[in-house]
Amino acid sequence: MRAAERAYTAIREGILLGRHAGGVRLIETELALAIGVSRTPVREALRRLHAEGLVHFLPNHGAVVALFEARDAEEIFELRAMLEPISARLAAERASPEAIAELRALAEVQVRESKRRRTGFLARIGDLNDRFHRAIQAAADSPRLAKMLAGLTEAPLILRTFGQYSPAELQRSAEQHLELVQALEARDPIWAHGIMQAHILAGRATYIRSRGLQQD
Repeated sequence: MRAAERAYTAIREGILLGRHAGGVRLIETELALAIGVSRTPVREALRRLHAEGLVHFLPNHGAVVALFEARDAEEIFELRAMLEPISARLAAERASPEAIAELRALAEVQVRESKRRRTGFLARIGDLNDRFHRAIQAAADSPRLAKMLAGLTEAPLILRTFGQYSPAELQRSAEQHLELVQALEARDPIWAHGIMQAHILAGRATYIRSRGLQQD
């Protein structure tokens, strides 16, 4: 693995697992020493993480882990719980057989990753999750809905929430993707809508638990 890729994976996983907390400064020299690489690949990794929204660059302060307030998180989950089930329902009606086959492949790999939990699995699950939800939006074939969802499903909050999942929750999340694919294969929009809504609300419940917040 290239040094830059190794640095990216290590720092990203550290953020997802909460080892690098929100608002904490990421010092290049310390990261390079811990990972066993030079500062150049660390700098490249931080730029990638900035593009993903997991890291911010502040003037005269350097790289800082992105911070999300509880209010921001609640709003993101609530909007996703309203909009993504519509996307799933439309996908059940409009997805091509090829699109459904791609979704099944993504879901099956995510199930395997959630069970094996090998080194770097959280970063891979985050990527698979992102690709799956994007593919659902594409299959829904609704440019207006996709535009509304873009800033929500790309939110770094979603990636960071994976770091708080228990092994059982990670597997449940992956299996919900697989059940959603089954709903699409059955061309059942009501089933697809229900599974997606349950999937988003389960993620919201995990976030609330991880922050020690009270559920309404």
